[in-house]
Amino acid sequence: MNGTKGSIGSAYLSQIVTPTAATIQSKVDTLFLYNKHLNYKVYMIPALFAILLMLMTGFLPALNIVGEKEKGTIEQINVTPVSKWSFILAKLIPYWLIALFLITICLLLSWLIYGITCQGHLLLVYLLAMLLALFFSSLGLIISNYSDTMQQAIFVMWFFVVCMLLLSGLFTPTRSMPDLAYLTTYVNPMHYFIDAIRTVFIRGGNFQSIAHQVLALLCISSLMGIWAVKSYKKNN
Repeated sequence: MNGTKGSIGSAYLSQIVTPTAATIQSKVDTLFLYNKHLNYKVYMIPALFAILLMLMTGFLPALNIVGEKEKGTIEQINVTPVSKWSFILAKLIPYWLIALFLITICLLLSWLIYGITCQGHLLLVYLLAMLLALFFSSLGLIISNYSDTMQQAIFVMWFFVVCMLLLSGLFTPTRSMPDLAYLTTYVNPMHYFIDAIRTVFIRGGNFQSIAHQVLALLCISSLMGIWAVKSYKKNN
């Protein structure tokens, strides 16, 4: 009797088909919440805002003061009674206005050409753009203060820009980086900006969803702004 039961059990087990990985994957449905058609433009366009801000508000200030050094006009500014804070603000404010203009043009082009609009509040986009513009304009002035020639300022600025760009998560996810490289994202303002702009632009996030990134950008940009003022040597 036991032999009969054993033979029946073995025959039953032999008829059971073990599901393969392909069979399981064919029965799994993936639901994309924010980019249902997997359009890469929706993912890349908000991140490209960072590149434009970096080029316009980073490289131009880097060539500002060092250009006046080469022309010799910086000595005329140094003997004026203008304070360092007023001088640096006068150098930074035009680039902040350029940043606002750039973001406005980018939003219009993304809507007119690709039909892609911001899902969140536009004021959050402008807030993030201003914080990133503050960082890069301050970084450009810092490099300009320590450089003697325009060629030196361009090379130094390009070194920092490439490192921050490649380690920001714009092209590849930061979670795929090695642990040592991932640690650099904690001090990379480009990473905070791209993460926050995608949250607002694609997922329609509110201020609470990007509060961490805004705070990080504010702290880093403020420190760079103070450094830009302190590094400018004015002859009293």
